[in-house]
Parts: sequence; structure tokens; C-alpha cells
Amino acid sequence: MSTPTLTAGLAADVTPTVNEAAARTAATGSLLRLATAGSVDDGKSTLVGRLLFDSKSVLRDQLAAVERVSLDRGLTGADLALLTDGLRAEREQGITIDVAYRYFATPRRSFILADCPGHVQYTRNTVTGCSTADVVVLLVDARNGVLEQTRRHLAVAALLRVPHVVVAVNKIDLVDFSAEVYTAVEADIREVAAELGVAAVHVLPTSALLGDNIVEASSATPFYKGPTLLGLLESLPTARNAGSFRLPVQLVIRPQTAAPRPELRDYRGYAGQITSGRVRVGDPVVVLPSGRGSHVAGIDLGEQSLDEAVEGQSVTIRLTDDVDVARGDTLAAAADAPRVLTDVEARVSWLSEEPLRPRVRVLLKHGSQTVRAVVRTIKGRLDLEDLTTVAADSLELNDIGLVQLRLASPVPLADYSVSRSDGAFLLIDAHEGGTLGAGMVRLARSGGDEPTEPVSSGRG
Repeated sequence: MSTPTLTAGLAADVTPTVNEAAARTAATGSLLRLATAGSVDDGKSTLVGRLLFDSKSVLRDQLAAVERVSLDRGLTGADLALLTDGLRAEREQGITIDVAYRYFATPRRSFILADCPGHVQYTRNTVTGCSTADVVVLLVDARNGVLEQTRRHLAVAALLRVPHVVVAVNKIDLVDFSAEVYTAVEADIREVAAELGVAAVHVLPTSALLGDNIVEASSATPFYKGPTLLGLLESLPTARNAGSFRLPVQLVIRPQTAAPRPELRDYRGYAGQITSGRVRVGDPVVVLPSGRGSHVAGIDLGEQSLDEAVEGQSVTIRLTDDVDVARGDTLAAAADAPRVLTDVEARVSWLSEEPLRPRVRVLLKHGSQTVRAVVRTIKGRLDLEDLTTVAADSLELNDIGLVQLRLASPVPLADYSVSRSDGAFLLIDAHEGGTLGAGMVRLARSGGDEPTEPVSSGRG
């Protein structure tokens, strides 16, 4: 394939109208959330642009805008990276700064795509993009192989327990589609991924600029027998609704407020989005952190009454008992409720320019609950060179460390390796309200055994 030419006719031929795109999205099946990552100039934005373009998911007005900017730069082909580098500063500097979200669909699946920055100073944005992803597509320049930023992004994917990791060995055309180069880079990737605890990684050779193995299989890589990138993304399974029921309460709808249906008197419901699992009318539930139990009397979705609701739905739950429930509480399946903790050990990806040190006071936000917390100790920092945990008394910007926290109020938490929704939290500046770090809870298992870490536990 070649770079798209700057012709209005091509845009009209390959791009759907807004109505056509909406109809295609409505007709697709499961939803997949994916994020891209990689080092600077590995071609992330170009790959995303190629994926959108070749899957006919670019609207005419979007391509027209890209064509205009490309012409202004003196290019003879459309710079597909501009489809995701949406900020003005990004287009002027030719780099990705913020996470750019794009929505597209194929006949088999709908996608929410987060194009993350590659610069080290924007690693915090990569953490944001990967935190809700079902799959991370990590790009590696075939000429450079595995770099420190590659290790960093693989570590982030491992720590965030992203279910699937796909590595595109990009710019394979710049090494003459060499099987030897690809094989060597693939071996390095699999070695690092194994050391970090990434259970399974998919590797494929690509050229984002020319389109090799993005949407259509490339005849230039006969040594690769696997699926294209789009084919792989369409086939990867998701683990939705697999966990136990959780609903962080966002709003208490009290009797004095208008009920969804007039026939419901003395209405009291607890509204929020289900973060995991499913719930049915009659199910036993527990209110956390109080531990009071009840049963589900009804499930309301606006004015509609449901028998069942699943992960991702925003609903109102009514209970059979008049128990005390407030915003910030969590409704959970009674048979598998998370532990309520005030002392927490967690992996923390530090996202602030101000270093994290012991005895610093912060706010911890988990779901809809926010509590005061203090950093008791910093037990170590991940060394990305040899992938070991080394001693550290502070965490700098983009460091990933092991931290112990003391909470002012109990919070229902689970090990992050067991539940991404129950085990994730944010650390927030108590004075200015800015996000300082993203945390992943580590809990000791019964009998004192700790869960398997996604990083080597050796000490330097």
C-alpha cells in the first residue's frame, strides 16, 4: 500500500458519511477499549491513522482537514498521524501530547481507541489511557528494538493488568522487511514481557506508513503467518461481567425527590454505574464499608424497570431494607465482598513533578469515595534497566514504586490482580485537587503468601 494521495475523489470513495458511520456502530457487536503506547517517533499516531483510514472509519470532513494541513506542509500525501494529533500544539510540534480518543467500528466490533503520548514526560497520560483498556498496542521501531520507554510501557501494562498486550514491530519497511531483524526484536520483546509478568503477548511486523499488516496482510512479510492488527483486535476476547457485582453509589435518590415512576411511593434508590459483574432482582448484597446486608428489591434504568443489570450500565438499585447508604458507599455481592481496609500496600505510578516522600498527606479516591491518607513508607522503586525493585526513599515523576498508606476511613479494596475496579485508586493533592498518582493494591493472600508480582522482586 502507499500513502493516501491528496484527492477529494479518494476521500469521497473511502470515507463513510456521518449517518453511515453511526449505523455501522449500532450494528456491531462487542466493544473493545484499546490504547496505543511506545517510544517517541515509533509511529503510533500514523498507525492509528492508517487503522482508521484503511478500515474506512474516517469521515470526509476529517480527511479533508488532514489534507489541508498536509498541503500546507508541502506533503504530497495525507499525513495520517494528524487524524489523532488533534491538539493545535501537537500539530505544530509534530508530537503527541495528550491522550486522543477515537471511536470507530467494523462489521465485527466497535472500538474506543486512546492514542497515548510517547515522550517520557507524558507517561502520566499513558497511564490514564491504559487504565481502562482491554488491550494495549505497543509500537517498537524495528531499527531501534526494545528501549527504556518500551520497558516502561510494558511495565505499566503489567501493573495495570491490561488483559491483552499487542506489540507491533513497526517501520519494518525501513529494514527491508528483514525476517532476521524482526525475529531478533520479537525475541527481546518476549524476554522483557516474561520478566515483567505479561502472561501473553502478540507480536507482529507492521508498516504504519505503507499499511503492511494493519488491515490487510502484507506480501512483503512471508515469514509472518499471523493475523493483521485489525484482525487480531476483532478476535481478542473481553472479560466483561466476569467479576462480582460492584456499584459505587454516586447519588441517593430519596423519598422527597421525584420517583422514576409515579406508582412507586416512598422511593429510595441508590444510583451509580456498575463497575463489574451483574446484579438481579432478589440478589443478596452488602453495603460497604458499613457491612449491612439487604436484598435487591428493584433495578431502574430511567423509567424502565429491569430484572438484571450488567457492568457498564448506570442504574438505580432499590433495596428491601431501609439501611443507611450514602454517596461514596459501595453495593457489592454479599457472597464475594471486598475487604474493608485502613492500611494499604500498593504499587503507585507517580505522576507529579513534586516527589512523593514519607509522611506526605494526600487524598485517596476509590470509586465515588474519597478519604484522607498519609504515606507511611516507600518500600522501593522499579528499576527499568534490570526490572528489579530497588530501595528508594522517594518517588520522582514517572517512577513506579511500592508504597504503604494509612487511611483515615475504611475503604473496600481488593488485590488489583484479582479485580481492576476494586484494586485501583487515585492519589489527589488535598489542597489543589490535582491528580498525583495512580495506585494498584497489593494484598497478602490467606496463609501469608503474597500474590505473584508483575515485576522481578530481586534487590540491587
